[in-house]
Amino acid sequence: MTFQKETLFWVNEPESYTMEESKIIINTEPGTDFWQRTYYNFQNDNAPALLKKTSQSYFSFLVKTEFDSKHRFDQCGVIVYQNSENWIKASIEYENEEFQRLGSVVTNLGYSDWATTDIPASQKYMYYRLSRRGRDFCIENSFDGLNYKQMRISHLFEVENEIQIGIYACSPEHSTFKAIFTDISFTECQWKEHE
Repeated sequence: MTFQKETLFWVNEPESYTMEESKIIINTEPGTDFWQRTYYNFQNDNAPALLKKTSQSYFSFLVKTEFDSKHRFDQCGVIVYQNSENWIKASIEYENEEFQRLGSVVTNLGYSDWATTDIPASQKYMYYRLSRRGRDFCIENSFDGLNYKQMRISHLFEVENEIQIGIYACSPEHSTFKAIFTDISFTECQWKEHE
């Protein structure tokens, strides 16, 4: 399985982006985000996501993100997007000059949650590995592309067979930045079966 542009499609196609053989660049637009209801009482479903459909039940999806975000809530990362009310995303979300939030959001049945840990604002790249085992998913991150640490294990209710998986970037407030995605690949599932 590959992430070749011939097999990809956009949800909320951005105005400005570049797709090369080994690099994808998204220039974010102000006021774009994915979030549903919880706590903030708003619903945003207008961020660009570049996706691939697959019915494969066991695999890992890997990508490196690079960014120069400087505004609150700017983010880019990986996503499983079934529809506006059922999806998973993982990213670094810029907060201020001191720290950012490395985190993940799982949205089931129209309600989002958010799990985070603080990291330095100087961190401008991250590797992600998103693994699927049926309806369950494991999100991991790495600072070197070799050693991955678990961020989250989650379940999506709106998953039968086919899923839509890929990358996204957005700027929920009044900003824009360049999100660069490289080292994109699919491998055998690196999330081993529980013994």
